[in-house]
Amino acid sequence: MYREVAKLLLYSGLEKNGILLELADIFACWHKGTADAAALTQRIYTQMKRLLDTATLYGFDDNLWHNYLTYVLITNENSFSLTCERVGASDGTVNHFAKNDFKVFKRLFDFDFTAIEQALDIDCFTTISHYRAIPKRERVYNKNVSEKVRALSRAIEQAKDEEEIFALVTAYYKAYGVGMFGINKAFRVETEGGAVRFSPVNNADTIQLSDLIGYEHQKQQLIDNTESFVSGRTCNNVLLYGDAGTGKSSSVKALINAYYDRGLRMIEIYKHQFKELAAVISLIKNRNFRFIIFIDDLSFEEHEVEYKHLKAVIEGGVETKPDNILIYATSNRRHLIKETWNDKNDMEFNGDLHHSDTVEEKLSLSSRFGVQINYSIPSRAEYHAMVIALARRHPEITLTDEELKAKANIWEIRHGGISGRTAQQFINDLAGRA
Repeated sequence: MYREVAKLLLYSGLEKNGILLELADIFACWHKGTADAAALTQRIYTQMKRLLDTATLYGFDDNLWHNYLTYVLITNENSFSLTCERVGASDGTVNHFAKNDFKVFKRLFDFDFTAIEQALDIDCFTTISHYRAIPKRERVYNKNVSEKVRALSRAIEQAKDEEEIFALVTAYYKAYGVGMFGINKAFRVETEGGAVRFSPVNNADTIQLSDLIGYEHQKQQLIDNTESFVSGRTCNNVLLYGDAGTGKSSSVKALINAYYDRGLRMIEIYKHQFKELAAVISLIKNRNFRFIIFIDDLSFEEHEVEYKHLKAVIEGGVETKPDNILIYATSNRRHLIKETWNDKNDMEFNGDLHHSDTVEEKLSLSSRFGVQINYSIPSRAEYHAMVIALARRHPEITLTDEELKAKANIWEIRHGGISGRTAQQFINDLAGRA
């Protein structure tokens, strides 16, 4: 195995201390006789545990070895895979090197572990090649990754040679991209040693736009802007503002499920991370995806100055914001920065001579969102319509419309008033009791 891995060129940038490199080193030690059987067995079992943990995380099944190798192929970002992501496969000398690497992966797919199993009296490689995973609920693993890895893994298993693998893998890169962006829908921003990196949200919310009752005009505005975005047309940053519990955040989250297959990805960022926005944008501006940078519950108190970082990114910086990035934010305030009565007084106060300028400064952030969508508290009739529509999705709830309305009225009095969130919580309670 170590001889095969050593032949990789484009895909040689494997994860340091990753499972494949560790197994290759184990085989090298075995062939060279530099470790005893007990030590080798222990090292193999360590990698088997890592492989099983990875399989559990991503929902691998059937042949875990093949699933893992496929996962390596679709997450390895190199000059070839990134080019295929942007423009697809085309004629070029680099294809010669890529096909040589795929020939190596074909041999790794077909690798015979019999000799080492017999030598060490183990059967773990045989076992993971005929694996039956325990059924798991979707929230426990990343179903999206699981489906794509297993489908491509089965196709590569049937491939005759590197030519067929080349066609399969490059088609995948063009359709879904490469790396974490290719297999995940949503990400959070993390910093490690001063460097920005993206952490995938393995169990992203599966809510659909059709799940959200009411607010049809607001949803259509959001859809129209997002449709323009993923189609490469001109569009605007979006601010969804209004009352709590009206579905602002849920509307944005639903977009990623609606447009994932068209290359839309979402990066959630928090207020304290705004200083990292420039670095985030530099990492994604040349990728063949459309990114929504999502800021939930955006607002600033008078003493907070993080909004200046956001202003510079949206408009006003020297570098133009890339066409593949939009900012969608939700807030309970239309004017995102807290205002005071002193802001209205155009005379000296605490050393500031022109408070009308202060007002303009505070309003300038919200004005940079070209689309502003208001989500207000529903009327009682709209609230009742939400309750009834949500209840009819649960066959176990057998109350009449009038009974639902009466109970919903009692519920909202005790639980924060009328809103879409209140309606959903009421139905959750009813369905749970039923």
